[in-house]
Amino acid sequence: MLSASPQDPAGDTVQAGPCPDGQAPGGSGQRRDGRSAGELRPVRFLWDPMGFALASVTIEAGRTRVLCSVCLEEEVPRWRRGSGQGWLSAEYRLLPASTPERQPRELLRLSGRTQEIQRLIGRSLRACLDLAALGERTLLLDCDVLQADAGTRTAAVTGSWLALAAALQRLENSGVLPASPLQRQVAAVSVGLVAGEALLDLDYSEDSRAAVDLNVVADDQGRLLEIQGTAEGAPFSRRELDGLLDLAGAGIERLQAVQQQALAALPGRA
Repeated sequence: MLSASPQDPAGDTVQAGPCPDGQAPGGSGQRRDGRSAGELRPVRFLWDPMGFALASVTIEAGRTRVLCSVCLEEEVPRWRRGSGQGWLSAEYRLLPASTPERQPRELLRLSGRTQEIQRLIGRSLRACLDLAALGERTLLLDCDVLQADAGTRTAAVTGSWLALAAALQRLENSGVLPASPLQRQVAAVSVGLVAGEALLDLDYSEDSRAAVDLNVVADDQGRLLEIQGTAEGAPFSRRELDGLLDLAGAGIERLQAVQQQALAALPGRA
């Protein structure tokens, strides 16, 4: 397995370092893992761990690892038939050994958390597609958490966009689609207030102590697709919210730059 830095995307993996300023507005402290307040966890993408998927990628964000894969069906759900438009559906699961205590497999009944996250992923990725250009086909995204250290839903969105972009590029190259229906780039990151300080890309030790926790999804124009956030105790101000969104925007911009580097390093398929 080859490794590539952000300046050298020639390998099978591409890694991201800190945001350009490496600092949150007003933040100066060093975190437990040595990052500054406005620094992303090390991000790495590994292409095609699943040989039978149309495209797949493992995203690593610090100790969080999510496997994202894309498959194609030449049909749409019954309620979509005859519309001339395609569909995209997402599934998300924590694998049993992805957390310190084994997670039971969710089989017949999904938890509210799982349903919420896979709907978030589906909404975020459908927003970047021209579904009419897809035709009456369904893209199926599967996000399997291999290891969870917080930020699994945001990593799933970021990794799924990359897998989706690769899948659509391959469908275009093979002549299945005349052109890719991908219209915009999407990535996501978490931000939060921990001990009064705005932090980017929280790990579990920070997420579990956060007074405010936000998950932010945005496109490559800086436009927001989704904000999920809550005050865990005391309310927070509009000024604090704006600061968190600015911090998330800087992190998403950096993630999108690394997504593009990874896409440029997409290997061919036999």
